[in-house]
Amino acid sequence: MELGGIIAYLVSLAIMAGIYAVFSLGLNIQWGYTGLFNIGIAGFFCIGAYTSAMVTTPQPTGVYAHYVHQIFGLNLPFILGLCGAALTCGIIAFLIGIPTLRLGEDYLAISTLGIAETFRLIFNNEHWLANGPRGLMGLPQPLQNLVDPKHYNYIYLVVIVIIMVIIYLLIERAIRSPWGRVLRAIREDEVSAAMSGKDIFYFKMQSLVFGAMVMGIGGALYAHYTKAISPDVFTPLYGTFIIWVMLMAGGSGNNKGAILGAFVVWGIWIGTKFMTDMLPYTLKARAPYIRFLLIGILLEIILIYRPQGLLGEEKRVSKMID
Repeated sequence: MELGGIIAYLVSLAIMAGIYAVFSLGLNIQWGYTGLFNIGIAGFFCIGAYTSAMVTTPQPTGVYAHYVHQIFGLNLPFILGLCGAALTCGIIAFLIGIPTLRLGEDYLAISTLGIAETFRLIFNNEHWLANGPRGLMGLPQPLQNLVDPKHYNYIYLVVIVIIMVIIYLLIERAIRSPWGRVLRAIREDEVSAAMSGKDIFYFKMQSLVFGAMVMGIGGALYAHYTKAISPDVFTPLYGTFIIWVMLMAGGSGNNKGAILGAFVVWGIWIGTKFMTDMLPYTLKARAPYIRFLLIGILLEIILIYRPQGLLGEEKRVSKMID
């Protein structure tokens, strides 16, 4: 492979790792700092992607309208697509949190998983909403007219990095404030936090909504990178499981670890593709399952030998950002 091809491949790898880093940061708010066992990340992934897609694409017209059905197409700028994705995910998280946040950890996990799968099936079965199982294609990309399409990924990588850094700084500022210390207190001992006069449900709701909004932005970034989305993308394995592995690998409760884990695990995930490509022809049909098996083994190794992750949680969190 030529040097230019290698660089282009690494850029595409970094884009996907950056998008997953945004998801990992959102999960870190909920699990790493508050202890909310959310395994419905794929639902917010799905909602964010579809919301941004429908906000930024025009309404189908003419012959095309017979093949593509979507409830609305506002043809708005990319930044409004991100805002719409974050806002929609925040509202849905609020509605989900009302009945679920009073449940125990195990029941919260089961309910969020079921709700996430419900969203995916709605988009898959309701053709009038977003074209059913065929999904939406031709999504616009920001600044796409500035460079040749062959080199556009360099521009989008910069966009991803800027958004990821902004989200990281916002979370860092919030988590090092009294609000962030309350979240940690809830994670460690809800009873003690309640005895100190803190409204546990209120702070859990804030954490759930904040994390969901970040995940919605991640879904929007993914949609505009791939330029095509369909319900089969947002499965629990691809939209939830691998993100949990990233956070555990990098270090739960550490935002730098959440980002590092996303890049490391995505690099390993791509590496497993090369490994499965070398399998005999009779086993290649099972390659996706073998890749998930390898990632699962990696998670087990992390939990046994490095439960705190690559970086681990910071013990001193009240210091201001230098």
